[in-house]
Amino acid sequence: MRHVRSIPESSFHGRTNTLLAAEITVDVYGENFIGSYTEGDNSQVVATDTMKNFTYAMALEYQGSTQEGFAGFLARSFLETYPQMERVRVRSRELPFQEHSDKLLSPSAGDHGWADVEVDATGVHRLVCGRRGLKLVKLTGSAFAHFQRDRFTTLPERVDRPLYIYLDCGWTYTEPALALADDPGEGYVPSEQVADLLRHTFDHFVSLSIQHLVHEMGSRMLERFPALAEVSFEAQNRLWDTSAEGEGPAAKVRVYSNPKPAHGSIGLTLRRE
Repeated sequence: MRHVRSIPESSFHGRTNTLLAAEITVDVYGENFIGSYTEGDNSQVVATDTMKNFTYAMALEYQGSTQEGFAGFLARSFLETYPQMERVRVRSRELPFQEHSDKLLSPSAGDHGWADVEVDATGVHRLVCGRRGLKLVKLTGSAFAHFQRDRFTTLPERVDRPLYIYLDCGWTYTEPALALADDPGEGYVPSEQVADLLRHTFDHFVSLSIQHLVHEMGSRMLERFPALAEVSFEAQNRLWDTSAEGEGPAAKVRVYSNPKPAHGSIGLTLRRE
């Protein structure tokens, strides 16, 4: 279901919160629902339509300003209202909007934040957050050379190359409950700040491979944000194929075309010691 909520203008971690918009998915778990599958007994079932309406009602009651906070609040509210639910999972995908004035916005395509929260009677069972859909191109300051070569290797070595990556980033918290509070303070890391750090690192760090790049990104995240316990990356190499190169005075001019469908994918997880 899609949830768009207009809230009084405020500032939180350097950004305004005129609009909180997200796509919400709710999963409920419990032994009490087995009868609806095995015997057709619906007496414990909360209809998905009811769950939809409940989500809208809780959006009105939520006093915070983050999608992570709302996801946690919604999960706890389900447990408090429907005791037959043993565990609730809420997944929130940000629907980003760009603000042009205090009343004018437009949908913003591209990278977005997300959160995955599971809550049971004991508290927060799981909280994973992240930023998806980053697409970054760097025209110089990246390299890939001195890798193993054999008769199957056709890739040329480049001591300076353009680099185009698709990047998803995720993280967990040392104290998840703090990140879900209405006013989490330093216990919460906005995904916009993570995206800014990743862009800045890509811009200024001279990387010798994508592996080298994501390791530097993760190291800087753990240093910059003490609340984080673990960071992970999924990076795809989408570098264009070089189709033509200039000569003489135009030696730096290149013509690029879309790469072949196959592409490299690099994964990395870093944990705080």
